[in-house]
Amino acid sequence: MEVTHDPLEFQAIDYVEFYVSNARQAAHFYRTVFGFRPVAYAGLETGVRDHASWLLTGGAVHVVLTSPLDPHSRPDISQHIALHGDGVKDIALRVRDARAAYQEAIRRGARSVMPPAVVEDECGRFVKATIAAYGDTVHSFIEREGYRGFMPGFKPIENPPPAPETGLVAIDHIVGNVEQGKMNEWVRFYADVLGFTQLVHFDDKDISTEYSALMSKVMQNGSGRIKFPINEPAEGKRRSQIEEYLIHYGGPGVQHIALATGDIIASVDALRAAGIQFLRVPETYYEALPERVGQIEEDIRELARRGILVDRDDEGYLLQIFSQPMQDRPTLFFEIIQRRGSRGFGKGNFKALFEALEREQARRGNL
Repeated sequence: MEVTHDPLEFQAIDYVEFYVSNARQAAHFYRTVFGFRPVAYAGLETGVRDHASWLLTGGAVHVVLTSPLDPHSRPDISQHIALHGDGVKDIALRVRDARAAYQEAIRRGARSVMPPAVVEDECGRFVKATIAAYGDTVHSFIEREGYRGFMPGFKPIENPPPAPETGLVAIDHIVGNVEQGKMNEWVRFYADVLGFTQLVHFDDKDISTEYSALMSKVMQNGSGRIKFPINEPAEGKRRSQIEEYLIHYGGPGVQHIALATGDIIASVDALRAAGIQFLRVPETYYEALPERVGQIEEDIRELARRGILVDRDDEGYLLQIFSQPMQDRPTLFFEIIQRRGSRGFGKGNFKALFEALEREQARRGNL
């Protein structure tokens, strides 16, 4: 009997590609701060004439940093950077058959960005196709079974410089910000087009302060390995963090990437030593923590000293902390997360986190 597979059965996030103004310098930043190792490069030296890309890896995290070589060589990249600043362009998804995945997604209503392109070289057969998502963000479908290398045009970096040990091992989830009233539209896109299901819904009663609020729905693929929360602003007295993002990013886009670690204290210490600044919550947060989350393995005093948040659900607890933005624009930031059974997203921390974000907005004059 023939076994049929869902063409939109996603195996993993293959890579996340950033469009940046200077890929070489950005690669230095992500190596020395996050500990991601530069392992492959595409550019003039490898026969690529219109852009330069660096592949950095850490555990199961694969980050591609791409820049145009001049304003005219890749106007799509140049225009993206001019509008958004440095930001995420492509959340690439690994599939068994990229052509079948693309055709099925188009049949279900996806908008095409690039039809399937097949390259066969000395490394094997590589197939890539791309569809549009929210804003200027896209999803590429990557078929690389048996391909010995990263992507056509890339060459391995010989003797890469050392990278610090930060303990970051995987992408836990990637959060998108969309305009008010558009969240459900994109929830339907991930459900109807890509076959995701809704894991959880947070409304403005869950995520609000005296001044502002947001709503969020978390979509996940069938295996639960890929999670995409979608945020939209809700009505409030003042400008929310989502509205601030949309203004400075120039539209919808990736708000933050959550990176998983097995030892959040060690990871935070390494990242802070490398220069990452994190949001801080008031000390009173930790006074109420034992009653709220119960017994945990970590020393609460050590968590308080670092500003690490804790939340518990029926399956366990999690620890999390959020960075300041990675660029001058208050747009993309990172979350560091360690799960001890919990599959949630820190609902009990939303109010404290939102207030911390509002304090930073007030510093920037954007509240």
